Amino acid sequence: MIAAKDNAPHLTPDDYFAWEATQLEKHEYIDGKVYAMSGGSVNHGRIAIRFTAMFDSHLENTGCITGNSDVKVNIFGSNNYTYPDASVTCDDRDKTTTQYITYPCLIVEVLSASTEAYDRGGKFRMYRQNPALIDYLLVSSTSIEIDLYHKNDAGDWLIINYKAGDTIELKSINLNFPIEQVYRGLTLTLETPTDIIRE
Repeated sequence: MIAAKDNAPHLTPDDYFAWEATQLEKHEYIDGKVYAMSGGSVNHGRIAIRFTAMFDSHLENTGCITGNSDVKVNIFGSNNYTYPDASVTCDDRDKTTTQYITYPCLIVEVLSASTEAYDRGGKFRMYRQNPALIDYLLVSSTSIEIDLYHKNDAGDWLIINYKAGDTIELKSINLNFPIEQVYRGLTLTLETPTDIIRE
């Protein structure tokens, strides 16, 4: 999704939940400030749906929860909340909360020109504080390219770059799939300046 800074005043976490329930748009909440989430491209949406459908089917009857872009993730150890494009949690603690999850093992962000730097930088720095997170997937919506940030058994983050012809391996949920499965039937074009929503 594409975040645009809102002009709302600083809110407490409780105020944020109460305020957002009255809004037409979703809002991320970072350090007391809210950021409106505007829509991405058609390809962005179709790719995100493919991930959630694939994860949900693969994880059927496992007890894991697949989240789409409507499911908040609480940044571990903080009162910050984001809306990734897809997420998976297999942690029983997330079955006791109704407004968000806190312990995802897998997070997917579909990249947009206006958010790519944030998704790779500041957002990843927040996400990787979570000891439960194993795989962070950054997915291009303009070319057949996916970058996987994978935490190995030693706790080190490795970056794996996938391109056309490759098979993606998500150890967090024991899933392998050809990269083309995500991009089937899509016409991929670069975003033009008029497609980009600036903060």
